[in-house]
Amino acid sequence: MSAKRPLRGALYSGAMAELSLDDLALFVRVVERGGFAAAARELGVPTSNISRAVARLESQSGVRLLHRTTRAVKPTTDGRELFASVAPALMSVRSAARALEPATRKPKGRLRVTAPNDLCSGFLADAIVAFAERYPQVLLDFRLTNQHSNLVEEGFDVALRATARLGDSTLVARKLGDLSLCLYSSSSYLSKHGMPTSVNDLEHHQCVVFRAAELARTWALRGAPGAAEVAVRGRIGGDDNSFVRAMVIAGAGIGLLPQINCAADEASGRLIRVLPSFHARGASLYVVYPSTKQVPARVTAFRDFVSEAFSAWSSNRSER
Repeated sequence: MSAKRPLRGALYSGAMAELSLDDLALFVRVVERGGFAAAARELGVPTSNISRAVARLESQSGVRLLHRTTRAVKPTTDGRELFASVAPALMSVRSAARALEPATRKPKGRLRVTAPNDLCSGFLADAIVAFAERYPQVLLDFRLTNQHSNLVEEGFDVALRATARLGDSTLVARKLGDLSLCLYSSSSYLSKHGMPTSVNDLEHHQCVVFRAAELARTWALRGAPGAAEVAVRGRIGGDDNSFVRAMVIAGAGIGLLPQINCAADEASGRLIRVLPSFHARGASLYVVYPSTKQVPARVTAFRDFVSEAFSAWSSNRSER
């Protein structure tokens, strides 16, 4: 009985720290699987490695941990005591390791994304739904804002940004493409005021203007007929494309809007393309994320998925 005392002292006095954590993990696996051979098969290591690990523990603790027979391996009283002490901690470590996302595993976990308000209508809404269906273990948490958030300080994994240039050199950026702005109106407005037939006609129409002082703006348009600049005015304006789009749908006038946000409304007839041979160049669309050596699988999956979705969307639009 005296031989058992050193182990109990080790379990409760802190001397257990001298034992190898690797050896303890192998011992726990032997007890869980009921034998050396079963544990070795599961871990993909030779049975002799596990046998030597248990022998080292027994030598260091000064007690026998396992009863070995030709039919089975069972823990001794001291072995059961050791198992009860270390197994819960090892299970916690295993759970934590499984929660990590090496590139060889499927993407999972919470993905925090920040994106412009108006981008999450139309194209991006469809892409988000499709991504969620493909990767059901990823939880998507979006913050919609037109402000450029600090990804590291605010805890975001990835951002979508529509901008003329990126100023933060600490971010990894992939350019998805350039956005086009097109002229749109509603059937209710056009039925009252008529369809413009030239860019010069726009000067005589009510326009909903975006970020324009005095509700006046010069639209630089380009297209097959050539480049043109036209000064437009309106009674309604705003600093958010979603607001401008809503006003155009409600019949306030003609608006110059990102095509990516209006494709669904155009298909349903809520918006009508005006002067379809003309467009304006908008911002470039990027997917960005913090620079790090170990990029989570959920981030790379989202980056690649959105990139492919935008490429497919652009191809479909150009074929029309």
